Amino acid sequence: MFNGYDEYSNYGMGGYGMGSRGGGFNEQYRCYSVIMMQGNVRQNVNHGGKIILPQSALAKLASLHIQYPMLFELSKGSNSTHAGVLEFIAEEGRVYLPHWMMKTLTLSEGDLVTVKSTGLPLGTFVKIQPQSVDFLDISDPKAVLENAFRNFSTLTKGDNIEISYNDKIYGILVMEIKPEGVGISIVETDLEVDFAPPVGYQEPTPVPRSRPIM
Repeated sequence: MFNGYDEYSNYGMGGYGMGSRGGGFNEQYRCYSVIMMQGNVRQNVNHGGKIILPQSALAKLASLHIQYPMLFELSKGSNSTHAGVLEFIAEEGRVYLPHWMMKTLTLSEGDLVTVKSTGLPLGTFVKIQPQSVDFLDISDPKAVLENAFRNFSTLTKGDNIEISYNDKIYGILVMEIKPEGVGISIVETDLEVDFAPPVGYQEPTPVPRSRPIM
């Protein structure tokens, strides 16, 4: 078990759900990878699950009385995922996404993506599968995930997210979630994590013992 995180505690607001009176937030933006953003970009942006929206989005969200934490569904065609928001410093008409999220939605730089407010249940369980046996080299994987998940507000079933540890990038497939559905919120919750064997992992072949010669 490890704890979720409430990056919105400073607002003094809790709960989940759209929490919007008078309609939800639903906008289209030109999307770009965070590495395209001007200025210094923190690594936790590219290896997390939060997006960067323009200042006008915050103003609209405030006018709609969207409750915290702010959670969003991002979609292009039949592809969709979920995200939290880190900051409202993007240029108007733009949204910046982690690279793995761009791949998940099959987006190219400058494509249009739909961003709308949503509500997700608090997660209680997730089963993940590292996408490389290199993950087994981590001495305390649960501690590493606990720290990495600070950069996520949501987890979406079927997503192949990315985390960073010791200057190395690890792909993580979200195989199962509870409550069952399309996604869960991991803000301010206890989350049980189960691991599936990494892709490419093979059970060690037992070495037969030689019988002593009399």
